[in-house]
Amino acid sequence: MLSQLKVGQFRCFEKFEARFEPGINLIVGPNAHGKTSLLEAACLLLRLQSPRTSRLGEIIRHNERGLLVDGHFKAAHLQFYYSPQRKKLALDSVEQRTASEYLKLGRVVWFSNQDVELVREGADVRRRFIDFVASQIDPSYRKALRDYEKCLRSRNLLLKAPVPRWREIQAFEEPLVTAGEQLIKSRHALITALRPLAQLAHANISGAREKLHLEYLPNAAAPLAEALAAARPEDTRLRMTTAGPHRDDLQLLLGPAPATLGSEGQQRTLVLSLRLSAARLLEAHHAEPPLLLLDDIFGELDLSRRAALLEQLPKNAQQIITTTRREWLPPELQAHVLDLESR
Repeated sequence: MLSQLKVGQFRCFEKFEARFEPGINLIVGPNAHGKTSLLEAACLLLRLQSPRTSRLGEIIRHNERGLLVDGHFKAAHLQFYYSPQRKKLALDSVEQRTASEYLKLGRVVWFSNQDVELVREGADVRRRFIDFVASQIDPSYRKALRDYEKCLRSRNLLLKAPVPRWREIQAFEEPLVTAGEQLIKSRHALITALRPLAQLAHANISGAREKLHLEYLPNAAAPLAEALAAARPEDTRLRMTTAGPHRDDLQLLLGPAPATLGSEGQQRTLVLSLRLSAARLLEAHHAEPPLLLLDDIFGELDLSRRAALLEQLPKNAQQIITTTRREWLPPELQAHVLDLESR
């Protein structure tokens, strides 16, 4: 359980402290009062990344040098300071040289109205979803992803030379392939595990009107080393690496049709099912439910989907929910309320 969260120089907040309880927590207030920012801070505290941006500098309050998130999760005290010049992690007031022990503590699943972008936007949005879940299942995944991205940047930089020097480029290919093959294997295993859970969640929310199907689409059909060798002419022409996990995708189908052809309600049900399947998988893998962060999604759902989602959420999970109004909450569900309206 996340019991306390403090932020400093974080988006609209100069300083703010919030306390949370087990079960359901509501953050209530008008738009532009920082409700989503507090959820984002909770995610950043536990996972060291934002679900809203890959550039943490964007989160720092205007004209400030750095941000701080601080909180108590389970029995541990977590602190994360970030500035463009420096990052600092502390676990129980002991500075950490690496993030490995820190990241073992908590798992998070994020729900948002913007999740519909998983259906409508490009493959990079779906890869980000895969990476966020996979890194919480397998601690080595995060390192493999960073190693791959580092080698990819170096390879692409060398490819931009007027005449690519392939001997130098090849020096990055062995670690690129090693990390890339691990990503491909882990992503395939993740989607295989998510598929039945997502299908079950989708059937329960939609009333089984259409079947959801997930399919991992690796960019490199052949072994990665062979795919890189075959892509050399294209890499030379475009001056960038055209084969590899950085171009993987996740195919989403409703029945036989691409999910992009579905209605808005169908698409929202699909992405809720993806998030629920991630929560169920994390709960099964770690023998405890993740922290659920739900950003103002219930107002967009009809009564049947709202009730179905509440029923499908892991029963013992702590939930922090943002909303502009609380009337939608069934009276039998008790919630701790943090009211931002008077802030």
